[in-house]
Amino acid sequence: MNYLKTETKTLLAKTISGLEPVLVRELESMGATDIQSLRRAVSFTGDKRMLYQANYCCSTALRILKPLFEFEIKEQQDLYTNINNYPWEELLTVDASLSIDAVISYTVFTNSQFVAQKSKDAIVDRFRDKFGKRPSVDLENPDLRINVHLFKDLCTVSLDSSGQSLHRRGYRQTTGLAPINEVLAAGLVRLSEWDVTTPLYDPMCGSGTLLIEAIMCARSIPSGYFRKEYGFMRWNDFDETLWAGVKEEAKARISPLRLQLFGSDRAERAISSSRENLAFTGFTPDVTLQSISFEESTPPVEKGFILCNPPYDERLRIDDSIAFNKMIGDTLKRKYKGYTAWFISSDLQSIKFIGLKPARKIIVFNGPLECRFVKFNLY
Repeated sequence: MNYLKTETKTLLAKTISGLEPVLVRELESMGATDIQSLRRAVSFTGDKRMLYQANYCCSTALRILKPLFEFEIKEQQDLYTNINNYPWEELLTVDASLSIDAVISYTVFTNSQFVAQKSKDAIVDRFRDKFGKRPSVDLENPDLRINVHLFKDLCTVSLDSSGQSLHRRGYRQTTGLAPINEVLAAGLVRLSEWDVTTPLYDPMCGSGTLLIEAIMCARSIPSGYFRKEYGFMRWNDFDETLWAGVKEEAKARISPLRLQLFGSDRAERAISSSRENLAFTGFTPDVTLQSISFEESTPPVEKGFILCNPPYDERLRIDDSIAFNKMIGDTLKRKYKGYTAWFISSDLQSIKFIGLKPARKIIVFNGPLECRFVKFNLY
């Protein structure tokens, strides 16, 4: 397949709102330069190796975009004209497939799906005019995924080097109700500043995502370790030797685990999901699981670290969210002295009924939900 021939150095990593500082630190540790924190994204400079490495190792990135060109939009026709004029035949063949993701803000267009459709028309019309044939559209697994971003009068067209969202790690074999996004889970582990040596306990572990991301963080296992495919693998400049080198370098940094993790959930089905996902990763020996409610639990160690994504109203109905949060606070005060505890919730009113003074609050988004990631020091 005849794809990408040019090399740009400006790259863009998309992320979840609130995780931008974590992503900046990750990119800095990889040697990226010209790093700039944006809204739900971080721009940086890097070569092809850096593009591969960011996809494979950035635990808080959703996608890595490679900008191709940009232009100003004064009227709607400018979108079609400029995209149609670009030499897409240098990147794509008539026998290949494409898809287009569009994001718009404060522009002459009001519908992102319309922008994606017009962009697609511009590309396939160019092929039809030149070759009498056109590439197909594949929304699930295209050969080339294109991102069109409109902000005010500026349109930026990029190649999506990731393919599927990077939160799809490849280890999740089964899920429970309202599972936490893997990228958000990785971000919470890092925002909590857990020292990776203190025993960690998730008392409402669901399918085990927080526990798995914590182990991967503690052992420096790259976020893409269990993933098989990326969009850049279908580009014509894909360097298999360079890619193998990136993976080997990351593998060499993996370290042994220096602690035990603990998880519990009142739902046996959730514990079964955790067991299945842990078995796939090979982390089963590292986590002790128990089917028990938080209020009936006993601390697994004398002093430890709690990291928890409890159910909250918008994601999972609770009969009485105030009573639920009071139970969390009462259990922490009665049983977990000496622990540091972090909880995330979008239920900004009910979480106050935990009844403990937060040592820290961080705003982070779970999908469209504005949440608080709250720290309690239990003296």
